[in-house]
Amino acid sequence: MSTATSDIGLIGLAVMGQNLVLNMADHGFKVSVYNRSPEKTQEFIAGEAGEKGVVGTYSLEELVGSLKAPRKVMLMVKAGAVVDSFIDMILPLLDKGDIIIDGGNSLYTDSTRRTQALADKGILFVGSGVSGGEEGARTGPSIMPGGNPAAWPAVKPIFQAISAKSGDEACCDWVGPEGAGHYVKMVHNGIEYGDMQLIAESYQLMREGLGMSADECHEIFAEWNKGVLDSYLIEITANILTFKDTDGAPLVDKILDAAGQKGTGKWTGISSLDLGIPLTLITESVYARCLSALKDERGVAAKIYPRQAAVAVSTEEKSRILQAIHDALYASKIISYTQGYMLMAQAAKEFSWDLNYGGIALMWRGGCIIRSTFLGEIKAAYDAEPNLQNLLQTSFFEKAIKSSEANWREAIIFGIRQQIPTPALSSALAFFDGYRSAVVSANLLQAQRDYFGAHTYERIDAPRGEYFHTDWIASGGKVSSTTYEV
Repeated sequence: MSTATSDIGLIGLAVMGQNLVLNMADHGFKVSVYNRSPEKTQEFIAGEAGEKGVVGTYSLEELVGSLKAPRKVMLMVKAGAVVDSFIDMILPLLDKGDIIIDGGNSLYTDSTRRTQALADKGILFVGSGVSGGEEGARTGPSIMPGGNPAAWPAVKPIFQAISAKSGDEACCDWVGPEGAGHYVKMVHNGIEYGDMQLIAESYQLMREGLGMSADECHEIFAEWNKGVLDSYLIEITANILTFKDTDGAPLVDKILDAAGQKGTGKWTGISSLDLGIPLTLITESVYARCLSALKDERGVAAKIYPRQAAVAVSTEEKSRILQAIHDALYASKIISYTQGYMLMAQAAKEFSWDLNYGGIALMWRGGCIIRSTFLGEIKAAYDAEPNLQNLLQTSFFEKAIKSSEANWREAIIFGIRQQIPTPALSSALAFFDGYRSAVVSANLLQAQRDYFGAHTYERIDAPRGEYFHTDWIASGGKVSSTTYEV
């Protein structure tokens, strides 16, 4: 059996796992690794990993035996049953106080369950979101750990060393108990869905609505990346649009327009429905991917309902519309983050988590897929007012929305005129219009509910919490209500 000298063990040598191991080794940590296929372990150790002193092990017993106490075993395997399977296999090999870390994209309820179940056995569990893709894992990801807080002192030095940095601060801190870490990662991924859809819609408005080439779109996104839209996703969009296929045509034009998804955006939408938070933009982004997957059916529909030719746009009008698209993208991005933070705040209330919202923005400032300059303003907002009710109530975002609103509407009108779908941009505006309306049409909804189902309603001339019911049929249209104290 190997001598117990390694600081941490990692199971799962796909690209993310390999890059995290090399990152840890770069920062002076000794790492033991295990993979179900020994050939992968051998190949990994034969290369750069071996040169950095990474220890290859070929059984779980050997892996656990190589670790210093308290043993820290990190799982980088497929979420769901595979995680539970590995936990069941390594659990008999561990001692009380040892730590199991799940670094995959697990559902937060699974992390809550595992934290509680392992605590009963004396084992500390950490469910940690890791964002940044392959590059981030190698050079510095955003890490969002939650679970059993007793584990944090032992994993903190490793995680904060290998994470991305925003200035001198690590893009990693303790998020909260149970499934809090994976919940925040889930919301991160939901916002990622929203950002990607917003960018895609903006691109389609340029490409089809304005008749711009891929190279012209590249120039616009590259320019936008120098201002308030500066972000990783804008940067890679600009880069993507420069790639040419072997025939010299833009590679993006050769890619099938049917988007895939792994479920985290869907989980975010489901959680928002469970908690009653209007996560409209992110949910529309998920549905946009679902609609894109209906490729064959859309082809049939396109023949039945052919689009009219695009309306010609003058050079002068083109410049104005490009600015409108920019402002619509910026304002909608603000709405996306606003909704994400609303969801996290409600989850914190529901699950009794004490989330540090400014700290979460810091964790997202570097390393992760949604990293952007924009996040600095969110951190500043929560630093100034830790109990902030909503991002739209801060002076910075108020000014940003007010200065963008007219163009935001113009961009969506342009999309309608050119018959280009803008589900995320439009849903963001609809949310904003609803949020800033002191009175909405829900009074009629409540009347309808009371009419057919006696669900009761509140009155504007009575205290909140006092409920009324009207017999709409028997009363013959005259007010005759029964009061219910609740």
